[in-house]
Amino acid sequence: MLGIYVTVPIACFRKGLAREYLETESLPPPSTCYGFLLAMIGEVNRKRHERVRITAGLIGQPDRSVVLRTVWRVKSKPLGSSGNSRPDYQQLLSNIRLTMWIDSSDEDATTESLELRIREALSPDKRGSIDRFGGLSLGESSHLVDEVSFIDRLDKTERSEQVQLFVVRDRGRYTLPIWVDHIGSAGTLYATGNLETRPLAQPPSFSELPIIASQRIM
Repeated sequence: MLGIYVTVPIACFRKGLAREYLETESLPPPSTCYGFLLAMIGEVNRKRHERVRITAGLIGQPDRSVVLRTVWRVKSKPLGSSGNSRPDYQQLLSNIRLTMWIDSSDEDATTESLELRIREALSPDKRGSIDRFGGLSLGESSHLVDEVSFIDRLDKTERSEQVQLFVVRDRGRYTLPIWVDHIGSAGTLYATGNLETRPLAQPPSFSELPIIASQRIM
């Protein structure tokens, strides 16, 4: 299991059912974390690391604000017509500090795991071999990441902080996506769990981590 520390100056982790008022989740869902990690290692095939387990934890409380922005929805042609855009309010989080835990035990053992590729992407000796493009963001493309590092490289004070970690529970209060269907929503899959307070450096148990998969695993 691998733990990383991530900071983002500003972001919105949009709730799946949000429409006119674009609310944000308190922390990135497993599907958002997975997309961010694929971008970091330069992987364009989102099915490449199915069955990896990923979750995020929130350190402290980010500042919340609301902005009025232009939102695009494809309702008429051509795509650039005025009927496809409208102003909507969007919630934003600022000064976000996160942990992410990744476990590749259930991945295909015949290929390089996501855990290994993340380690290489953060290694000073190997990061130059990563072939990736664009800015590294978490959520929307404009929400650029500031810092990514290993949890075990943090100083003692930082590692002693508390984190609200999303863990899988059968009767959880939160439902977060693990796989998003970008054409409609029929194929979107979710994990149910709770936000539980843990020491920052304490990894979750294997069974508490949501599984990233495009089909429901029984």
